Amino acid sequence: MRAIVVGGGKVGYYLVKALKEKKHRVVLIEKNTKICEKIAEELEVDVICGDGSDVEVLKDADIEQAEVVAAVTGKDEENLVICQMAKVNFNINETIARINNPKNTAIFEALGVDKTVCSTQVICNLIEGEFNSEPLKIIESINKGEMTLVEAKIDKRSAWKDKSVEQLNIPKECVILSIIRSGEVIFPRGCVDIKEGDKVLIITNTDKKNDVEKSIIGG
Repeated sequence: MRAIVVGGGKVGYYLVKALKEKKHRVVLIEKNTKICEKIAEELEVDVICGDGSDVEVLKDADIEQAEVVAAVTGKDEENLVICQMAKVNFNINETIARINNPKNTAIFEALGVDKTVCSTQVICNLIEGEFNSEPLKIIESINKGEMTLVEAKIDKRSAWKDKSVEQLNIPKECVILSIIRSGEVIFPRGCVDIKEGDKVLIITNTDKKNDVEKSIIGG
């Protein structure tokens, strides 16, 4: 996959790093010269110093060849403009925008941004989850709310306790992404048993979330 990331702050830095580690082709666009030099040296990726909302800068990044454009600057208005330019001027199918103010989420979606990520909302969900006695904690909504990333905490009453992944009765629209045990990530192969104290990350169609909950509590 070929991706363009606009914004070289902490979010952009780690996003570029993660994409590169997964062997994707990625180009970073950043205004600050010092940040450009630092990232180019540390990550050994293509970096263009310029304004990501400038058509010529986007062309320099070979946006015509890109499959995804992610705008992750610290300013919502910039991220919106960049995503709209990618859609309108270059027919990019997949645009992703970082949103700092949760109130802007509906505006971004209404104006055609394909996916939005709001760190404020993610943190809010995490905090709410700490005080939530329900079996599932919502981590993030995906694809305009059609899908949800959730975390299941396995306690001694859970119906999943001491069962293997292949024994779980979950909807076909759900996928177990990983099991976190004592700080370690376990790949959820069918033969892997789920233990008390585990945290299980699941992605599910939002309308199947209640079915997943019932499976966990044995309903």
